[in-house]
Parts: sequence; structure tokens; C-alpha cells
Amino acid sequence: MKKLIQRLLGKTRGRTEAEERPDPSAAQRNAPAAATADKRTGRRRKPPVSQSAKRSSPRKKGGGKPAPKAAAERPPEPSSAWDMSRFTVPEAAGKVRFHDLDFPEPVMHAVYDLGFQYCTPVQSEILPSTLKGMDATGRAQTGTGKTAAFLITVITAMLRNPAPADRKSGMPRVLVLAPTRELALQISSEAEDLSRYCDFRIVSVFGGVDLERQRKQLTRGPVDIVVATPGRLLDFQRRKNIHLNNVEILIIDEADRMLDMGFIPDVRKIVYSTPAKDRRQTLFFSATLDDAVNRLAQSWTRGAVTVEIEPEQVAVETVDQVIYIVTQEQKFALLYNIIEKKGLERVLVFCNRKDETRRLADLLWRYGIDCAILSGDVPQNKRTRRLNDFKSSKIRVLVATDVAGRGIHIEDMDHVVNYTLPQDPEDYVHRIGRTGRAGAAGTSISFADEDDSFQIPAIEEFIGRKIDCTMPDESWLTPPAPIPGRRKKRAPRGAGNPAPKRGGGSGPRSRRSGSRSGRGRRPRSRPRGAKS
Repeated sequence: MKKLIQRLLGKTRGRTEAEERPDPSAAQRNAPAAATADKRTGRRRKPPVSQSAKRSSPRKKGGGKPAPKAAAERPPEPSSAWDMSRFTVPEAAGKVRFHDLDFPEPVMHAVYDLGFQYCTPVQSEILPSTLKGMDATGRAQTGTGKTAAFLITVITAMLRNPAPADRKSGMPRVLVLAPTRELALQISSEAEDLSRYCDFRIVSVFGGVDLERQRKQLTRGPVDIVVATPGRLLDFQRRKNIHLNNVEILIIDEADRMLDMGFIPDVRKIVYSTPAKDRRQTLFFSATLDDAVNRLAQSWTRGAVTVEIEPEQVAVETVDQVIYIVTQEQKFALLYNIIEKKGLERVLVFCNRKDETRRLADLLWRYGIDCAILSGDVPQNKRTRRLNDFKSSKIRVLVATDVAGRGIHIEDMDHVVNYTLPQDPEDYVHRIGRTGRAGAAGTSISFADEDDSFQIPAIEEFIGRKIDCTMPDESWLTPPAPIPGRRKKRAPRGAGNPAPKRGGGSGPRSRRSGSRSGRGRRPRSRPRGAKS
């Protein structure tokens, strides 16, 4: 009996141990089964996730994917595999190389990645002084390389003078003021490019977007560079989210535009909240330096070196300009044929008024050219998306007012069209400055009809040269054939609602249009220069 009991106990222990011990062959057999489809539901089952794996992937509140790091908080890209021997630029008479200015290696690595070799005139004149900590006043437009000049200055200064480790959030070392959201975004983007091998945080703040989101970026940790428009920056100052008493370098860009837009009282408040001008470096830039702008520069800078790049240098030397003499009715046909026959993939077209941009974008879309509008009526998030789509060639034509005339840098855009000539000659220079940037070649095409022709003498006087005025070839004035059914679908991005259908056309008639009660919308007249 005793032996029988011991034998039974032994079998029980063996069975228990076998159940507790995992069978590797069974695990291998069951592993693929975990990812196979459930026969009852038809859904694919995922293999179980261990608790340690769950803990290793942090998630946002409420589940979802792991929260990505903000772009400004990405660690600097490793540059250990790169050395200066890879960056060779031959000496050239009358040109200054970046090698000649003794920049830190992270700056030179970024310059190498961006394809820069020689300094532009404004860079070669201003960098030797600003790198020594001197104030500067510059008369230069966008497209001359001034943005890279002041960004390289501040990045070099911060690398040579590291910040203390106990810095508080919301206290930037560098403040850049810009008049428009587009310019602020452009400066911030260039700052990211030039500081890609540095451990710097860059935050841009401007109106038209969620304030709380920007507040979190400001207060998340120490900030090195803040690029801001005056109004939104004052909002954060009133909320005590940002403190400017430790600003080391203050940059004021497009000061004349801020003066024109009435921002100077706001700018003055901001400047007076930074350290005194003998305890900070100030870089002041403007497209013009008239008496009012000069007074501002003198009051905010100390012993500043002055650099002036004449506006006609940009317009004359790098941009091929032509004006076509046409009638108002011929403009659209000429624009369409220029885009199609030249095979242009990215064209920036300027109009003077917002209603003109809507009508032109509607026409372009109806005749098969993908386009979008950029004007003051477009919300900031849409403006940013359209600019990015245009830069990535998802949009072929961007129809814009002068809101895009300054501060927008688009690589490899070699054609700008003035559908209507601006009334201010300076705006003409700003428009064509979107092409032929930083010494690259570009082409500006302008249309002058019976109204616009009166602007030509003032423009020629302003840029100091005659512009070639010619009649287009007759074949380029032939209106395009319409695309059947195109106008019955959606309107182009930013062009508003589709145009109402014309009475008597093909296709189903709207119930309201032409009703006896007269409530129908008035049909739009035939577009000029286009066949029905």
C-alpha cells in the first residue's frame, strides 16, 4: 500500500511539473497561430505583448501612438563622421569664402549641406563685424542672403559662449522680430537648417494659430532662439510665458514693413523689455533706410556698422525681366500658354487684389492647371499648407497678393509672373525677388494692359534701367480649349465655391437658377480670353 501511494504521488508531481514547464516546440507551433485569422470573426489576431514591452513604449493620455518629439527638440544630427577636408572651395577674385571667416565646424557642416560656397555681398560685408559682436544696420531685401547672415552670426555666438546649465524656460538667448507670419516661418526654417548640428531649441510664435500650442513650446524647457511677430509675442509677455531680460542678441527684420503696418509701438515695447543696447547685440535690417527708419535704427543700436545693398542690384543682375504688352482680354490666354508651352512646373503669379486672385485661380483650374491662392483672407494653417505643397511641387501655380511678396524663400523657382503690375515700384522689386535669389538666375514676366502700362516708367526709374517691352506672338494669345465637365466639380484650393453654371450650357440645370421667382444666382459672365 505504501509503495502504491508513493507511485501515485510521483506521477502527480511529474504531471504538475510538465504543465508548469513551457514546451518550446508548442510555443513555436502556437506563435504563427497568434497572428492568424480568427475563424469565427475573420479578424487578424495580434500576438500578446509582454508587460515589459508595454512599459517600454510610452503613450499619450488616452492611448494612441507614442508621442513624437517636437521638431525643435530633436537632438543634433551626429557630425563626427564629417570633417572640413570634404568641404573644398577654390579661392576666387572678389569673392569671400565661408572658409575665410573661421566658423565653428557645426556651422561649416550645415553650410556644406546647404550647398553654400561663397558669401553673398551682404554676407561678406556684414559678417566680419557682427562676428566680433558689433551692432549692424543693413539695407537689404529678402533674397540677398541677409537671413543666413544674421543666423550664422547668432549660431556662432552661441557656440562660442555656451549658456549656463540652470537656464529657465521661456527665457531666449536670441530674439528675432519679423512683421509677417510667413517671414517668421521662413526664418525659423532657415535657423533649423543652419543649426542642425547644434543642440539648440528654436521656437516660432505668430498669430493665426493656436496660442496654447505655442505656449507649451515656449514653456517646455530652455529656448535658445525665438522668432516672433510683435503682436503674438506681446500676448505671451502679458501672460508671463516669456521673459526677455536675458536676450543676448536682438534682430529686427523688415523694419520698414513694420513701420508701414503700424507695428512700431509694439516693437518699441518689446525692445525696451530686453537688456539695454550696451548689454546686447542688435542687428537691424530694412529694405529701405529713410529718415523714419534711420531714427529707429539709431535709437536701438550702438556704434552700428552700416551695410547697404541697392535694390536694383538684385533686380538687374540676377533676374531676366520682360513685359508683354497685351489687352485685359488677352492676359489669361497668354499666361496659360506660357505655363504650358514652356513646360513650367512651379510658377508664382501676383495679382493686386484678392478678388483678382480668386477669378484667376478659378480660370486656371477650369482649364486644367492645379493652383492655389495665397492672400490675407486665407487662414494661417492653410497658407502654410499651400506654401509647403507649392514648394514640394504638389501645386503647379500659386496665385498670390503681395502678402507673399516678402519673406518667402522657395528653392529652384525660376519664374515669377506679374499678372497685374503693382502700383508701388518697390513692390515690383519685392515680387521679382522671389526668383533669382542669392545670385541664382531667374525670369520675371509681367503683363501690361491699358491700365498697367502707366506703371512702367516709375518701375524703370526705381530700378535704374529700361525693361524690355514686347508684343507676344499671336499663337500665344489663342485661348485654350475648355475641359468638359471641369467647372461642374470642385473649385481650386482657396478659390472659394465653384462658379455658377451658365444658362443654356450642357449638363443638368440648377433648380434655383432661372426659377420664375427670380431667386436664382446671377450667372457669371464668360471669362475673358477663354472660350465657352
